[in-house]
Order: sequence, then C-alpha cells, then structure tokens
Amino acid sequence: MYLVGEALVGEGDEVAHIDLIIGEKDGPVGQAFASALSKPTVGHTPLLAVLRPNLPCKPFTIVVPKVTVQNMEQAGRIFGPAQAAVAKAVADAVEEGTIPRDLVEKLVIICGVFVHPKAKDSRRIYHYNYGATKLAIKRAMEGYPPLEKILSEKERAKHPLVDFRAPKLWMPPYLQVALDLTDLEAVKRVVAQIPKSDRVILEVGTPLLKKYGVRVIRDLREIAKDSFIVADLKTLDVGQVEVDIAYEETADAVVVSGLAPIETVRRFIHEAKRLGIYAYVDMMGVKDPLEVLWSLEEPPEVVILHRGIDEEESRTPGWDLLGKVKEA
Repeated sequence: MYLVGEALVGEGDEVAHIDLIIGEKDGPVGQAFASALSKPTVGHTPLLAVLRPNLPCKPFTIVVPKVTVQNMEQAGRIFGPAQAAVAKAVADAVEEGTIPRDLVEKLVIICGVFVHPKAKDSRRIYHYNYGATKLAIKRAMEGYPPLEKILSEKERAKHPLVDFRAPKLWMPPYLQVALDLTDLEAVKRVVAQIPKSDRVILEVGTPLLKKYGVRVIRDLREIAKDSFIVADLKTLDVGQVEVDIAYEETADAVVVSGLAPIETVRRFIHEAKRLGIYAYVDMMGVKDPLEVLWSLEEPPEVVILHRGIDEEESRTPGWDLLGKVKEA
C-alpha cells in the first residue's frame, strides 16, 4: 500500500496544508518513517503525533514541519496545536472507519504539516490542521482525485498563489484577434477592451513584432496576463532559435511559414513541442498545404489556412481544404 493525500483548509496565517503518505511498516513508507525519525534535520525535526504525552495515535504517525522552524515560539505551535490536531484526526479516522481497524498495526503515516511563521491563534491552528488531516486521510484512502476529475479540471483550475492562468487550446472554437497595428499604445488600448475569455486568442502580428521585437509580448502580458498569446513570427529560417526567443518572452504559441524549407518547419515544430508551447504552420502562399503536412514527422497543433491582406480580392481563403487538412 502506498497512498497519498492532500488537503488545504482554513484562511489567513493559520491556514493548514497537509501532505501525507500512508503505507505498510515493511514497505517504502515504513523505511522512510524510520529514516525520518532516526535522521532528523535542523528546522524540520519529525515528531510522533500524540494525543497527549505518552499516548501516540495509531497508525503511528510522524509530523514533519514543512516550514523551517527558527525559534521556540514556532516550535511550540508544531509541538502543540498542530501535533495534537494531527493525532486526533488520525484517531478519529480509525474510529469512524476511514482507516480499517485491522490495519492500524500494519500501517504508518508520514504527515507534512504547514504552519506559517506568522500564525498566532492556537485554536485556529488546531482547528484547521485537524480538518485538513482528516480530509487528507479520507482522500488518500479513497484514491482521490480520480483521473477523470484531473483531466476535466486541469484547464479550468487556478492556483491561489499564482496570479495568472496559463491557458491551453482545449475547447474550440476560438476567436483569434490579430494585433497588426504598429502603435504599441494603440494595441494596448485595444487589448484592454477585449473581453476576458478563454475563447479569445491574441495574435501578436508580424508588423508589430518587426517593429518592437518579441519583447512586445512581455509588454502585452502586463494587461493580458491570462490570455493565450500567439507570436506570428512567420519563420522562414533558423526555426529553433526563433522559437526559443519567443518562448523566453512567454509566448504560448509560435508561427512558422509553410513556405520555409521543410527541415526548418520540422525543427520549429520539434522545438515548440519540446518547450511545451504550440506550433502553428501558416499556409499563406503555399500551393499545396497537404504536401507540406505529409512531409512532417510531427504534426503542428494548428494549421492556418488564409489569404494575405494584399490578396483578399484575388484569392479564396483556402477553406475548401479544411477537411483534407484535418485528415492529414
């Protein structure tokens, strides 16, 4: 048995964040348990969870401070309300059947406890750590979260300590707004008025990139930190280098021209995928987009079929190829 549970409960400086592992004494968790007790580290000394002196809970549980303990006042919060809360939560989990009674002598628990250095209220420290430990144990025993929940929420979730979201293209259709103006202040005014939506993509157009460089992406992040931003590089050579430069400026996607040598396109796509961003191939001016796609070992995430601004009266957008491109 190797079970993992996590829970965040409470608010303010007394907030509790529990990470725990449950496993057999004669397995890897038991070995880690013994090693932690026999090899304490400065500021993170593990201690047995006890209901009171001389009365540890079962399964035997060690409390490991996740924040470095720097003075006796902080140590008192760990050895006092936090330790007691964890022990009581474990004992109650056994009494309530969350941990089967026939396993209490076979299992051990390693419990990482977060107590903020500024935490003062002992009652709230106890209250929150008790609730978080019980919830983490329940989640561990039930195998929470199920994979389906992770996959369904991974794009919607926002971490409370991160002040932005890093969107992905997971639920089409999307509206892509091309920022082809060359006046940065005008572009910022436009971006500021665009509704905040997961369905809106910001394309930093080629003229804007040529005037200001890819650094302009960082400038736009100041007012569109949650937006999916595409750097319309229209790369024709040194694909890997241009991907790296745009990546460093936090572009979510980069565009290579389908007119580039096929080896450039391949390296461009490979580098984008290696870095975890999207590769677009722009087929503007390409006579046979399908031939380009069939020549690639790794397909791009997005293929752009459109006509250039200078060709709007003389060419069709190429949408007749949509079905075949999807098949390719």
